[in-house]
Amino acid sequence: MGSEGLSMIPSPKQYGVTRPISTAGPADVDLQRTVELEKFLVDAGLYESEEEAAKREEVLGRIKEIVKDWVKQLTRLRGYTDQMVEDANAVIFTFGSYRLGVHGPGADIDTLCVGPSYVNREEDFFFILHNILAEMEEVTELQPVPDAHVPVMKLKFDGVSIDLLYASVSLLVVPEDFDISDVSVLYDIDEPTVRSLNGCRVADQILKLVPNVEHFRTTLRCLKFWAKRRGVYSNVTGFLGGVNWALLVAQVCQLYPNAVPSMLVSRFFRVYTQWRWPNPVMLCATEEDKLGFSVWDPRKNPRDRTHHMPIITPAYPCMNSSYNVSESTLRVMMEQFQFGNKICEEIELHRARWSALFEPYLFFESYKNYLQVDIVAADADDLRAWKGWVESRLRQLTLMIERDTFKKLQCHPYPHEYVDTSNHCAHCAFFMGLQRKQGEVVQEGQQFDIRGTVDEFRHSVNMYMFWKPGMDIYVSHVRRRQIPSYVLPEGYKRTRPPRLTSEQHTVKSSPKNVEVCRSGSGERRLKRKIDSDGLQVKGESPERRQVISSERQDSVSPEIVSHSFALGSVGTKTSSDHGECQIDMTDMDVMSISSSGSTRRSPRQVEGGEDQVKSDEERSSAENISVVTSLGSEIGSYEDVGLESIVGSRDGSPRSVVGSNNQESSRGDSCDVDSENGSDNGCGIIQDRLLDKLEPSTALGKGVHSKSVQKTATRMSLTSMA
Repeated sequence: MGSEGLSMIPSPKQYGVTRPISTAGPADVDLQRTVELEKFLVDAGLYESEEEAAKREEVLGRIKEIVKDWVKQLTRLRGYTDQMVEDANAVIFTFGSYRLGVHGPGADIDTLCVGPSYVNREEDFFFILHNILAEMEEVTELQPVPDAHVPVMKLKFDGVSIDLLYASVSLLVVPEDFDISDVSVLYDIDEPTVRSLNGCRVADQILKLVPNVEHFRTTLRCLKFWAKRRGVYSNVTGFLGGVNWALLVAQVCQLYPNAVPSMLVSRFFRVYTQWRWPNPVMLCATEEDKLGFSVWDPRKNPRDRTHHMPIITPAYPCMNSSYNVSESTLRVMMEQFQFGNKICEEIELHRARWSALFEPYLFFESYKNYLQVDIVAADADDLRAWKGWVESRLRQLTLMIERDTFKKLQCHPYPHEYVDTSNHCAHCAFFMGLQRKQGEVVQEGQQFDIRGTVDEFRHSVNMYMFWKPGMDIYVSHVRRRQIPSYVLPEGYKRTRPPRLTSEQHTVKSSPKNVEVCRSGSGERRLKRKIDSDGLQVKGESPERRQVISSERQDSVSPEIVSHSFALGSVGTKTSSDHGECQIDMTDMDVMSISSSGSTRRSPRQVEGGEDQVKSDEERSSAENISVVTSLGSEIGSYEDVGLESIVGSRDGSPRSVVGSNNQESSRGDSCDVDSENGSDNGCGIIQDRLLDKLEPSTALGKGVHSKSVQKTATRMSLTSMA
């Protein structure tokens, strides 16, 4: 009777492929913390005013009128009947943060225009509609990006930022009640159109798959703000964008269906500090291939096995929304998840307030060495286009450095642009933190030479299809003390106690002044002036530096040698047609960087200032290795999708790379659930009971137990990467 009674108890509703970890509701203290969190978000200015909301609605109404008139005009020009002209229509949908209801003041509106089959994207949208918009006084900063992964037209309409996409569907007349969620809309369309439609389809699915939409929105708004403050909000740079964060939050909402936002924020960090990537985050089972479009499935697609942090979209065709994530950016995000988890634990113990969670990340105090990427153009319009292209390529620079240093040199691209307001020319700068891989054994004096890597990056950037005179890029190495003051809050460097390490160097370096802009034939040039004071490295005499310089004469140009002697140290200075890059090699802890000509050099490590001499065959072999990156080696059976993952200590200390079966302990909610494995989700990944170690002991991201398959190394050329 007892067992029959137990069998009558209904199981909690399952919103995704994973059963809930805990169905417990909030305690009084959780409700109080939620009130405090919501007040903090309001005080932080994350909600727009009623006036701004009304203006957005008005702008969207104007956009609808414009695209309808545009389609009717094209219908008439192409000789259709008067009835067809009258029925001709285009429909506007929104997606992204605006559709999800988490946009803030000044945020852009992601907008999709769906039109009939005879109105195309290439000519009608990017030419005719572009010209119509260009003639309007309300439209400013109009920028078409037809060659993007998702073709888009960016503009400001009456001060409101709009990202406008276009999709031509297989209909002669698009009805006002067009159902974009119906899979039939994908019939007989190309891949770019599928990607354009997918944003709206994914947003609608997310809202259907979360237990409580309002709790989801508050939690997502909070975590997007947190990600921006901690420098990990940027899809293009290799971190996560809006849809990625939405999917991660939605997964946590499914795992804790009755939790309130304060609980969900805490559980978010608890879950993802222990998630064993590259096991995927999935809100629902993936649909089988219906119409011939590629669906994310590592069993069938070898390239899918190379993804480091798969976050799968819930609408057909299911895609990995986070394919831009690299090993370096995943490492940075895991560090930030550890930080968030630690602060949330302090908040739950009443030792910290919500403001502590949103402390900005002190990027320019976190590394000793940085790459500075300066971007210049002839005017503001050219800079807008040029900057967008260069920023989209910065992720490739991260991958190239990982490849050419055999992953011994780690990069942290910072997704924020800086502008020196004291200069009046069109320019901006990006920065990347550089450090040696944790635990890597390095001989004294060993350095990384990535000059060839920088040259390759610059060459790829200069292939920009819409390049104009004046567009230029400069890559240089700067130490922490040489960071220009305009990138720092209030324009000055914060004082901080010195960090003592076993490799601490005693270095003198004068500040670096940057002069941007030299007018002449429409070109803008950037020059760096470096004080010629001698730089002395601990334990190395001037005589020794002179000997090293002499030894390097055969491997560097006369210009480099003369500059090295002028500095009294092993410095390098190279120039090319595209600009200058000055690097003092002895002023670096673990690396040597310079920008030279366009010749591609094989990577080499410099020890004690002397190049290791290689035979022609060895150099050729190194050259071949340098253009291949192993992003997903030793992937075989599906249980090995989680072959390697990054986990960390609870105190936020650096993590090591460990196997996917590693277990970590964590504090959890009271929840009487069994630990049985769930069923296959349709893509071969089991997520049910992924979290054995969390509540109270959940294993994150288990893979399917399949038969052993011979493991093969998967390698991909950088040139073939998305």
